[in-house]
Amino acid sequence: MPRVLLVEDDPSVREGVELGLRRRGHDVRSAATGEAGLVALREFHPDLLLLDLMLPGMNGVQVCRQVRENSQLPIIMLTARGDDFDVVVGLEAGADDYIVKPARTEVIEARIRAVLRRIDDPGQGRPAVEVHGDLAIDRAGLTVTKSGHRLALAPSELKLLLHLSAAPEQVFSRQQLLEHVWEHSFHADARLVDACVRRLRTKIEDESQPPRYIQTLRGFGYRFGPL
Repeated sequence: MPRVLLVEDDPSVREGVELGLRRRGHDVRSAATGEAGLVALREFHPDLLLLDLMLPGMNGVQVCRQVRENSQLPIIMLTARGDDFDVVVGLEAGADDYIVKPARTEVIEARIRAVLRRIDDPGQGRPAVEVHGDLAIDRAGLTVTKSGHRLALAPSELKLLLHLSAAPEQVFSRQQLLEHVWEHSFHADARLVDACVRRLRTKIEDESQPPRYIQTLRGFGYRFGPL
């Protein structure tokens, strides 16, 4: 079972989530502050980070940004309000998903599995390595290179790119992407998609030019080019 690091300052929430995940077989370590969480991250080497958004001192967004400087560890943010502006900031900082507290253990477990699950490639029969301009996508090795340099993609970014590129020119609505990439049910939060697209574009697109690979069709969704 995946090793989970939980960073949460509320003792009751921390103990409840930790106990629930342990009962489901996870090896869990917890921390009450962002600073302690970063120390535990280096010592524990988790498979996934459950990170509270509102932490004393170094908050969850700051922790997320620091982790993303040198790691693509899957990150799920925990927040007390689903409409917080900080949720968007957390997603932009590199979180793969978020959960609104309080949440049942089975919901948290499902999100963990969804983030960690290797994508079922819908592009059966396609070459193992696809070349699109200066972008090379290795579906077997789950790696992406741009101009020969390997890109560090978070799990949600990689899943999104693999899904879009498996059907070039096909337009996917935000809801379709939520269902296929994040495995969220109907009426899920489209901010997950938009934030992930923006992060992915910063890594695969050229800054001085309009998007070449992931194009927006206003009112419809996104599609993979390239132009």
